[in-house]
Amino acid sequence: MNNQRLIRRMVRRETHSSRAAVSVLAAAVLLALCLWLALEAVLMMAGVPALLASPGETARWLAGLPAATIPGWLAAAGAGIALLGVLLMAAGMAPGRRPRRALASDRCAVVVDDDVIAAAVSRTVQLSSGVAPGQVTTTVAGRSARVQVRPTSGLALDAGALTAAASSELARYGLATRITPAVRVASSGAVGQ
Repeated sequence: MNNQRLIRRMVRRETHSSRAAVSVLAAAVLLALCLWLALEAVLMMAGVPALLASPGETARWLAGLPAATIPGWLAAAGAGIALLGVLLMAAGMAPGRRPRRALASDRCAVVVDDDVIAAAVSRTVQLSSGVAPGQVTTTVAGRSARVQVRPTSGLALDAGALTAAASSELARYGLATRITPAVRVASSGAVGQ
């Protein structure tokens, strides 16, 4: 396996989440149902009373269910089961994303958490604006970085210049998916900072 292919594989493994939890949950439910049915069948063959319902009673109940149930309720139950199936299919097929991103590197796989990128953007905007570190907060999600700056009272800040500083910081990382910063300067300032 060549180096670039190995790096891509490692990055994908670190940035995408596993479907093991959903698979284990679905398998556990199906296993419990199958074990219950097997236990009821064994109890019926042994002539022992059923725990919940014998297989014959269950089959008769299922056969009589359409006649004994209001059609609206039956349709709602069918829609619910179909929705559960669609959700399980979507959970199994859709790529799970972790809040991590790959940085550009030719030699190795570099994966950084979104919180680390947010802290770096906050630090850059804080240094560019000359405010205290607690006056800048950044949230990175999807393809955007929302930067909230609370200026010191009496200090006017240029949102365009701060956006340019955040953009240049994000451009340095060479992210595969471009993150667009949105800087918002609060109208009320912090007193004495």
